[in-house]
Amino acid sequence: MSSSHAVSRRKFLQSIMLAAAGVIPGLRNSALALHSPLLSSPLQSGSIRAGQLEEFGYGDVTLHSALHEGQLQQTHDLLMSLSEDSMLKPFRQMVGQPAPGADLGGWYQYDADNKDHLFEIGFAPGCTFGQWVSALSRSYAINRSSETREKVLRLNRLYAKTIGGDFYENTRFPAYTYDKLVCGLIDSHQYVGDPNAFAIMDETTKAGLPHLPPKAVEHGQRWRPNHPDDSYTWDESYTISENLFLAYQRGAGEQYRELAVRYLDDTYYDPLAEGRSNLEGRHAYSHVNSLSSAMQAYLTVGSEKHLRAAKNGFDFVAAQSFATGGWGADETLRAPGSLEIDKSLTGSHASFETPCGSYAHFKLTRYLLRVTRDSRYGDSMERVMYNTVLGSLPLEADGRTYYYSDYNFKGRKVYHEQRWACCSGTLPQVAADYRINTYFRDARGVYVNLYIPSTLKWVQGGAQVELTQTSEYPCDAHVEFEVKTSKRVEFTVNLRIPAWAEGSSVSVNGKREPASVGSFVRVQRKWKDGDRIELELPLTARLEAIDGEHPETAALLVGPVVLFAVTDAQPAVTRAQLLAARKNGTQSWQVETADGAMKMLPFTAISDEQYSTYLRVG
Repeated sequence: MSSSHAVSRRKFLQSIMLAAAGVIPGLRNSALALHSPLLSSPLQSGSIRAGQLEEFGYGDVTLHSALHEGQLQQTHDLLMSLSEDSMLKPFRQMVGQPAPGADLGGWYQYDADNKDHLFEIGFAPGCTFGQWVSALSRSYAINRSSETREKVLRLNRLYAKTIGGDFYENTRFPAYTYDKLVCGLIDSHQYVGDPNAFAIMDETTKAGLPHLPPKAVEHGQRWRPNHPDDSYTWDESYTISENLFLAYQRGAGEQYRELAVRYLDDTYYDPLAEGRSNLEGRHAYSHVNSLSSAMQAYLTVGSEKHLRAAKNGFDFVAAQSFATGGWGADETLRAPGSLEIDKSLTGSHASFETPCGSYAHFKLTRYLLRVTRDSRYGDSMERVMYNTVLGSLPLEADGRTYYYSDYNFKGRKVYHEQRWACCSGTLPQVAADYRINTYFRDARGVYVNLYIPSTLKWVQGGAQVELTQTSEYPCDAHVEFEVKTSKRVEFTVNLRIPAWAEGSSVSVNGKREPASVGSFVRVQRKWKDGDRIELELPLTARLEAIDGEHPETAALLVGPVVLFAVTDAQPAVTRAQLLAARKNGTQSWQVETADGAMKMLPFTAISDEQYSTYLRVG
């Protein structure tokens, strides 16, 4: 380290320790050598494009669902229990600092001498730290716990002492880790109010940028001459624009918008924008995640090309998805019309990278829904939620992580072989984000996207309003809403009517009207305290084939939920028998087959049973 940088570094650390102003002179406003047509007519930080739905805050929604709240509480408590020395250990080790505390182990641990067990120890040291800070920050926005806030502030200050280029030189994933650190810092600024978060992020950028490629580099391409190992080509610089755009929107400075544009992967987006799929063979999670960067290019700098890329990319992924909404068997996207999805039912148990894939899916569908107001994105979000991540095995304190949903004919829920894998970072974020996926708003009122027992509070026309949702959905078709308001006020409640929900109806104070499927039905009136809305979403059974070439391989759905056959062998079953499935418990169905009764369960009710997502039907 040069003496001049040592002085600068010392001043930075002094500013952090004193909790001084969150700006490093000369860095925040430094210009990067970049010119792009995307940068004309920029939006102001935090602005909302005309016609776009807004998110509610994390604290505006209270969930009353034991499944959703249990996942949030469990992941939050686990992160709060982790030793801060253990969390910081790989950062300290990789820059040559004393590193007290126990190793967390698994992917998170740093082991410079490990050559033979790469995927077990030290694969991605410290990679989930930023996501954990992000999740804790979002949790604080929900629970307002001073203990949570203090942990975030301590972690940021401890991390600030470790910032150095050696970390990025030593890791296989410099861009991936930088992206997660940025996410944690912008969330700690936004939700915790850390006054030093942007200064820490600026110093992180100064240290990391020389070790990133000059522009987005695709998965599997060599760009680090000092690291010939193939594993050093798996970094994900093509995903980082989303959080850089968000950093700019939240006031971190112009350089983050410029960096975001620099790292947009237009070799990937251009064909998608033209309606041509180029997904075949690409790493599934990261390339769906990258579509959120395209959405942020639209939301931040108004690029219509990137909006088209994201919309078309979603459609191409949806066309190759399983009935659960999951995608990417063996973490790989496929060509349009590929038969590989069907082959995976016997050839793989790695069907969908669940917490990471769900996190990417929820972000993308949330952006698309906000921009287009198209209810099908909410349908897709709902399907993925109930059939994948909400049924994940819990993250364990020893780093055991639920990674893959298994759609094999002989499927089981199991933990990933390696501890502290990437999904240990996204599951806590997913658990916090159920709230911001459930409701949206515009100037006229609210959009109800997900049917989860919950209470939304907001101000409309000067009135304090509460909308409380109660139901046993998706196990029951009936959903109720009660309005509480400090005074009579006019607004609109928009209710998502899923595309599968033929025969739906909505009633207000007992007056019932039919509702068109595949849309948001609008209920506009001057509301008073005690008004009630009742929604009926008929939970009809239907079959979905794995693809057009294999109509005999089908999954059974009831409403948004896939029912999984609990069976040790493929039964002889007909379409009529499956469609006649009858409920015999809160979360249990029974199908009568020639071989006897077959039990079927939703993913959230499966524990250690062997199951089959798809059945061969006669």
